[in-house]
Parts: sequence; structure tokens; C-alpha cells
Amino acid sequence: MSHSVELEQGSRFTPRFDDRGLIAAVAVDAASGAVLMLAWMNAEALDKTRETGLAHFYSRSRQRLWLKGESSGNVLRVEQMLTDCDQDALVLKVQPAGPACHTGAQSCFYRAVEGEGLRRLA
Repeated sequence: MSHSVELEQGSRFTPRFDDRGLIAAVAVDAASGAVLMLAWMNAEALDKTRETGLAHFYSRSRQRLWLKGESSGNVLRVEQMLTDCDQDALVLKVQPAGPACHTGAQSCFYRAVEGEGLRRLA
């Protein structure tokens, strides 16, 4: 089986990190389907997430691993992890223990783009 066929059709998880060693991870509320946040994982964050069942990410600004909710208590319990066809992006279906956004909003996606402006969603 060729590498691309194995990657796209096979049963082996082989995440493809970018040139910085990162993979995009979208957290989605398992109950409502709402998109909560987008963050980045490195291999260590992915391993910790799989090991603990709690979403861990890599902070590009702080250059370190972080457990989502480590200071707020608003952890994300991972129910299911999905990967896309070429294994370079992840979706985490999660149970949030509180607001996902550091602003206190349920989701980091709380504003709609309208023309050149933003409108806060209810």
C-alpha cells in the first residue's frame, strides 16, 4: 500500500506535524456541536491528551505545554479525537467544564465578521 493510501485509508494513526512540529486542534462541544476553540498541539501535548483524557496544547506565545483550564479550572475532557484525511488536523469532541474562552465566553468564536466590523453574538 502506498504511503498516501495508507495515510488516507489505513488504520494507523500517524499525525503529520508542520515544520514547527505543530498540528491544529479544534475543540468542539460533544453535546451541542459548537466550535469552542482552535489551538495547536505538539507531540508532547498530543501524548498528554491521549494519556490523561484532558486537552493539552502547545502555547506558541509562551513556548510551552499547557493544560486547558490549568488556572481557571475550565478543563476540556476529551470524549473522542478525530483526524482529517491526511492526518494534519484534529477535532477534539469535548465536555467543557466551563467557558472555553479566556474572556469568559462559552466559545472563543463569539463575534461575527460583518463587512469591516465585528458583531458580538448573543
